[in-house]
Amino acid sequence: MIALFLSAFVTLFVVIDPPGCAPIFASLTQGSEAAHRKAMAIRSTLVASAILFVFALIGEDLLHTLGISLDAFRIAGGIMLFLIALEMVFEKRTQRRETRAAEVSRDPAHDDISVFPMGIPMIAGPGSIATVMLLMARSNGLAESLIVLAALTGIMVLMLLSLLAAGAIMRVLGPKLEAMITRVLGVILAALATQFVIDGLKASFA
Repeated sequence: MIALFLSAFVTLFVVIDPPGCAPIFASLTQGSEAAHRKAMAIRSTLVASAILFVFALIGEDLLHTLGISLDAFRIAGGIMLFLIALEMVFEKRTQRRETRAAEVSRDPAHDDISVFPMGIPMIAGPGSIATVMLLMARSNGLAESLIVLAALTGIMVLMLLSLLAAGAIMRVLGPKLEAMITRVLGVILAALATQFVIDGLKASFA
């Protein structure tokens, strides 16, 4: 059970990337009052959490409705995660996030950033939604499903703390250290994604 929790926690941590979202949140809320930044952090986390938990709970039923097997979803999810890992290693993911944040910040109408772009797609993006569904699909029984949900809850708590402490995190990490950590996590995610694909292929041809 501990191994499952750690596996789910690490996978979700790398994909959702709470420390990586902190600089984007800081740039989007630059110049705002402390109360507004706190409200945006809480609301962004709640919006993303609601989306991820909904897909975690009904994702498998949705797959069955669409006629998609769990093994096919494991393979597709693994490929998606591998592409995200490549973007992390080559810093494409960070550049895309910064570009999206810059586009939003240029529009003064976007005072409330909790839904877009922070809630969707910065936190609850296609990669994180697919990962949550994939982890739930791999779990056997209620106990393992609850462990995955507990790992997701822990990640979202970390996300909230990261957003609330965005300024301090940016000062501590710095751009060079953040880039190094992102690359290391990208390599780990690539290995996990490959394992998802291998598991899906094994089950398909068993």
